[in-house]
Amino acid sequence: MRLSGKVAVVTGASQGIGAATARTLAGRGSVVVLVARGGEALDEQVERITATGGSALAVSADLADVEQIRALAARVTAEVGVPDVLVNNAGVGRWLFLDDTPTAELAGMIALPFTAALHLTREFLPGMRARGSGRVVTVNSPVSRLPIPGATGYAASRYALRGLTAALRLDLRGTGVGVTEVVPGKVSSRYFVNNPGAEERIPGVARLIPEVTPDAVADRIARALERERDEVVFPWQLKAFDVAGRVAPGLTGYLAWLTGTHR
Repeated sequence: MRLSGKVAVVTGASQGIGAATARTLAGRGSVVVLVARGGEALDEQVERITATGGSALAVSADLADVEQIRALAARVTAEVGVPDVLVNNAGVGRWLFLDDTPTAELAGMIALPFTAALHLTREFLPGMRARGSGRVVTVNSPVSRLPIPGATGYAASRYALRGLTAALRLDLRGTGVGVTEVVPGKVSSRYFVNNPGAEERIPGVARLIPEVTPDAVADRIARALERERDEVVFPWQLKAFDVAGRVAPGLTGYLAWLTGTHR
């Protein structure tokens, strides 16, 4: 896919991976729609893009609200057309044991990323299929490959996102619409600042995986789009854990438990 002139919608775009991805796609000529709950951070990202000659639009929406998702999709379609690219990146959630997770917080971490991606993708799919082109990108967590103790609700949401991605890929085979899943290792964003206590729950075995930057993730997303790749898991150490988890799930699960958080 040539990114120049394409319309790309990026969720969770006010900071971190989403903001970096929006800047990267805009730098490659895409018209980028940045989606987040709003605020100065979202506007600042749009200003950064337009100041360097890029084309960007900010749309505020709470993606935990299905009605706001529908309104967002209608606005995007009316103003810039059916997107060529949808990057489902928005996500929240502290790492907690299931019975330590407040009900409202559990619902929120399921809504973002899973149900937000589910409903937003559903809104744009008819237009993409009718056109016969497009690509849906889901940005997922290593926890979708290597579950860890003490992050139950978060892991469940990420596994659900993985299932959605795999099912969509089968549904859309032969339609011209592709599906890409990008799974980076630990990212040097503000996630762990925004979710205190999570970083301490990373199992010792997972600390062997090097940290990556939001810009590095954004570059991988752009390259995956250009090459129409279905899956990107990086760095190579995470890919090795992913393969090991498929070949010997009992062993990798035991190592995650042994070196992870216990009550």
